[in-house]
Order: sequence, then structure tokens, then C-alpha cells
Amino acid sequence: MNGLDLLAISAWGVLLLKYWLTGQLAVLIHPNYFPLTVGAGFLLVGLTVWQGWVRWREPGQPQAVAPGGQLLPRSWGRFLLLSTAVVGLIVTPRPFTSQVALESGELWNMTRTLPQQFRPVSRPEERSLVDWVRLLNTYPEPDAYQGQKAKVQGFVVHPPESPVNRFFIARFVVTCCAADAYPVGLPVDMREGTAQTYKADTWLEIQGQMATGQVKGQRRLILKADKITPIKPPANPYLY
Repeated sequence: MNGLDLLAISAWGVLLLKYWLTGQLAVLIHPNYFPLTVGAGFLLVGLTVWQGWVRWREPGQPQAVAPGGQLLPRSWGRFLLLSTAVVGLIVTPRPFTSQVALESGELWNMTRTLPQQFRPVSRPEERSLVDWVRLLNTYPEPDAYQGQKAKVQGFVVHPPESPVNRFFIARFVVTCCAADAYPVGLPVDMREGTAQTYKADTWLEIQGQMATGQVKGQRRLILKADKITPIKPPANPYLY
């Protein structure tokens, strides 16, 4: 194992542990995989330390030499691994934004199967945003929820061509890692003012009642907001 190998392995070990210690791991993967990721970080760092100790105890080991007496060229793959880890150490990972939710085209998809078994919540106001979407997947008739109280949290999305008093409240759902994240959301109608009062990606807690209305030409469940409260983004922005 040459010096470039050790650098790449140690950089990736440090990167995984850095994500864990700074709480950034929640932006990248499902919590079920935290132990595996942290264990891999310790393993890579430990392997680097062990190899460094071996090289220190047994110095002067010959390096592989190509025909003609030239040292073998450094592998581009190793260099790419090292460069990627260095970029990860410098750049802070960010949660997905409302623009990603719009570009995905899945914000209006209430028929997608969501992970985890659906467990009904007895009180409507205790349902999270993903609970409401799971409920609609199970029984998609919006009139069944007319007048039910709701209290949900999420970030603001402004779909184009929406009424001036409407925005979406959304969250991203993750099954494994950020690469498979997709948005779920509910349309929110304000009783007063315009949707532009709240900028895209602003995190809100919304209390109100469920009603039905037209969304993109379809009859859909809509949250009529009675109280809108700005909140801080959660440490873990995803739902599972």
C-alpha cells in the first residue's frame, strides 16, 4: 500500500467521522445506516494508523517498479478518491431545497408508495406531514378529511401558476440516502394575505383545518391555514 493509498483511506475515514461528529450525517443518509457509516470511518482511520506503524517499523520496503526502471504511475482512481474526500471535508452538505422539490415533479404525486408501514394516528392534529400523505395513499378521498384539524411542519414551496394565496408545505422522504430522497407536500391556502409573504425554503409550522379544492385541475386535499409560525430548520430535515 503506497502513500497515496494511505492518504485516500485516511481522508475518507476522517470525512465519515467528521460528518458524524458535526451532525451532518443526517443530511446524507438514513439513521439506520449511521452505525455502519461510523464503523467504516473508525475502520479506515484504524487501517491507516496500522499501515503507518508497519511502514515505520519496516522502513525501506521496495516500491513496485515498471519495466524500464520507472516507478509505476499513480492511479487516477486513487487520486479521484482522495480529491473527492478533500472536497467533502471543505464543502458543507446542505439539505435539498424547494427548487429540487419542483424539479423532481413528485410534489403532486400522492399515489407513490411511502416507506414504512402506515400506522394511523388517532388525533388528526398529531399527524405529521408524511402521516397525512400516507393516509391519502391509503384512502385518497379528500372529502373524508373535510374539517379535520391539522398541525404540520415543513418548508415553503411556490409552484408556478398557483393562486396568490397558496403555497405548498413540503418535506423530503429518505429511504436509504439523499440520492433517493423525494418530496411530499400539501397545498396550503392562506385566509389572509398572499403566499409570497413567506419566501421559498422558509420553515413553518402551520395549524388549520383540512378542506377540498382544485389543484392543477384535480380535486385535492388542501390545508386552510389558521395560524402560521416561522420555525428554525430541524437538525434532521428528512422524514422516514
